[in-house]
Amino acid sequence: MDLPFLGKWRKKHGPAFGVAVFSEGDDDTSGVTELLSECELLRSHAGRAGVELDDSAASLEALDQLLPRWRDDEEILPWLGNDAGLYLGTVIVRTVPGAAWEIWPSGHPVVRLPSGREIDVVVDGHTWAATGAPELSQVYAEVAEN
Repeated sequence: MDLPFLGKWRKKHGPAFGVAVFSEGDDDTSGVTELLSECELLRSHAGRAGVELDDSAASLEALDQLLPRWRDDEEILPWLGNDAGLYLGTVIVRTVPGAAWEIWPSGHPVVRLPSGREIDVVVDGHTWAATGAPELSQVYAEVAEN
């Protein structure tokens, strides 16, 4: 659907991005982890490029090597950035002992490390999708060594 005013708004304000998770107050951490790990668009792009996303640090390195054909598509870029951030968070939560998803009152997901430090992986994913830096594997390496 072509909405002329939307194109003008995006040029003025930039693309909208972000993820929000709201629950009824239950602490279903496994459900949240599964929901945030879906990353369908990223998994689809990676699969077409022959990269298997198996929730490992090696898969982050493989993502960093993909040709960023999505950067020319204003529609896909913000969604792919969300997925990249959520996938980064998924790898951290599943491989770094004590790391867990934390949902802020606004619904914004971050990864909380055992030290209490919170990593805004969605912002990292958007930056990676738009510019390629920092590399997802680099963010993971920094987090994993702390």
